[in-house]
Amino acid sequence: MAIKYQRVLLKLSGEALMGDRNFGIDPTIVQAIAQEVSQIVNNGIEVAIVVGGGNIFRGISGAEKGMDRTTADYIGMIATVMNALTLQDALERLDEPVPTRVLTAIAMQEVAEPYIRRRAIRHLENKRVVIFGAGSGNPFFTTDTTAALRAAEIDAEVIFKATKVDGIYDSDPKKNPAAKRYETLSYDHAIIHNLGVMDATAFALCRENSIPIVVFDLGVPGNILRAVMGESIGTYVGVGCEVK
Repeated sequence: MAIKYQRVLLKLSGEALMGDRNFGIDPTIVQAIAQEVSQIVNNGIEVAIVVGGGNIFRGISGAEKGMDRTTADYIGMIATVMNALTLQDALERLDEPVPTRVLTAIAMQEVAEPYIRRRAIRHLENKRVVIFGAGSGNPFFTTDTTAALRAAEIDAEVIFKATKVDGIYDSDPKKNPAAKRYETLSYDHAIIHNLGVMDATAFALCRENSIPIVVFDLGVPGNILRAVMGESIGTYVGVGCEVK
């Protein structure tokens, strides 16, 4: 199978790590993700990962319940570090361990390295998986925006957003059985129609830096490898794409 990309950024939602649970982390799911990431690395592809924290704490939900939004967002950032360390542990406990580094936007020197762009790129060049924790280090920004920002900084060729649905729809497929799934999509269409799979800031950053986005279902075994190898799965968002 031909390799389409050499350096990729994988965006994992916190919810993806909890499987069918209502809260927390499902070790079976994390182990399965680690196995698939290992396959990518073994194909010579440089992999960076941004992980969310919604399975543990979501800042916007905390704010809605009366918590100060800035405080709530910082708690959410810490939750992403917990997920990042969990994923690092799973990767390094495989039968063939995958060298991994967690870099955080908030200094946590006892458990992770501080985010430094040149250091992140150097780790990737040395075939280490780099997991970015603590979001962008700033409140009011989502981990989707962090994924777009880090992808631009490390010169990633594409962002793969692994979710619980098999692409981007024109409405919520859980609420509308007639929802249409897009095969390809333009950044502008996604922004104008407020398609909620990523926030508008993330889409705009990707558009400005010509970084394509592939949204696909994480729950299908082998999908991460298929996406990285360039198979047509999910929804592709890119420059000059027709809406279809």
